[in-house]
Amino acid sequence: MLRTIDLRGTRPSVSELLALVPRAAMDVSAAYDIARGLIDDVRRDGSAALLDQADRFDGGRPPSVRVPADELAAAREALSPEVRRAVESTIERVRAASAAQVPVPVVTRLGDGAVVEQRWQPVERVGLYVPGGKLVYPSSVIMNVVPAQIAGVRSIALASPPQAAFGGRIHPTIAGVAALLGIDEVYAMGGAGAIGAFAYGVPDLGLEPVQRVTGPGNVFVAAAKRAVAGVTGIDAEAGPTDILVIADDSADADFVASDLVSQAEHDELAAAVLVTDDAAFADRVQERVAARADATRHAERVRTALTGRQSAVVLVDDLEQAAAFANAFGAEHLEIQVRDADATLARIENAGAIFVGPYSPVSLGDYAAGSNHVLPTGGMARYASGLSAATFLRPQQVVRYDEAALREVAPVIATLSDEEGLPAHGEAVTARFGERP
Repeated sequence: MLRTIDLRGTRPSVSELLALVPRAAMDVSAAYDIARGLIDDVRRDGSAALLDQADRFDGGRPPSVRVPADELAAAREALSPEVRRAVESTIERVRAASAAQVPVPVVTRLGDGAVVEQRWQPVERVGLYVPGGKLVYPSSVIMNVVPAQIAGVRSIALASPPQAAFGGRIHPTIAGVAALLGIDEVYAMGGAGAIGAFAYGVPDLGLEPVQRVTGPGNVFVAAAKRAVAGVTGIDAEAGPTDILVIADDSADADFVASDLVSQAEHDELAAAVLVTDDAAFADRVQERVAARADATRHAERVRTALTGRQSAVVLVDDLEQAAAFANAFGAEHLEIQVRDADATLARIENAGAIFVGPYSPVSLGDYAAGSNHVLPTGGMARYASGLSAATFLRPQQVVRYDEAALREVAPVIATLSDEEGLPAHGEAVTARFGERP
């Protein structure tokens, strides 16, 4: 079912590996002009454009773009006891793990009266996007909201597309979880228009612009994030999910197959990749993948993803080469299921989140591990990180020098400012010690 890429007997360079990496055929650039147009419509026509886009692309025109407070409260109370317990457990775990992501302020004393303080300041306002479409993602509400709250963000707005099954309202589970987290500014809007609304604001809704937009979405959401990146901060241009599993013959073939299938059920463009140094093990995984793909609820979607160009079995000579391929791939989710997992982990540089051992599946991270599941996709883990409390924080340096400390470094400033042809910089220092033109 999965195509095979055989790297045995070769040692590709980094550039050659990048060319070999399987990727989904998703071009954010191709969607950019459409996304830009939808954003411009929202900037010009406000809520009228959002309602029109809901009719065209989502589940129909919502009764109100902003979800009323009583609807949020009712959705919270309507959560089943089982779902509410699961949500509250996940919130508790994500809060604990997110708290560890907040850097501690540090004061550096460079001499008497010379102090540089490093502090981390939260942005004031954020817009969090929770996708709709094929599935419902209450877990994404948690993964977006909790880190922002832990970081100290004071104003949080949340958007999710209207759903036809609920009369144009957002999914009630999304609304209920948002209310459970204390979020009272929720909008029934989706796609590129929602991202534009967050970035520029919508005056007739009372929706003020945000300083950062986060959350996963489809190609038009990714393109919209690119379009507004110069206006507001973004987390990443999220695309289809991916999983890469490094496994040797000590792994359980059915465990590996179940993990590949679990991510393939997200989307037809989802990528599922096995990298192994054992061809016989790869054959066993292929057998189990086929069986599980046929048996699962979303069998057609899974088969499309697994037979797509973005999914593969990669055969390598050894686990060192497996790690090199994984670093070139830059997986959103990387699983390590080998005898000496720590040795392989030590070779990994690029991954959104890493799951070590047979009992740490990606599904654990999707829901209950405490880690965040909003992660860089499409190879962006080579240069970007997943969503965390730090996403909502900005490092700021606070400088405090007294007169004696400034006098001590004045010659350094004068020398460097003269060398750069900016003498007024040095004069701004000497002016404090009585030198006047």
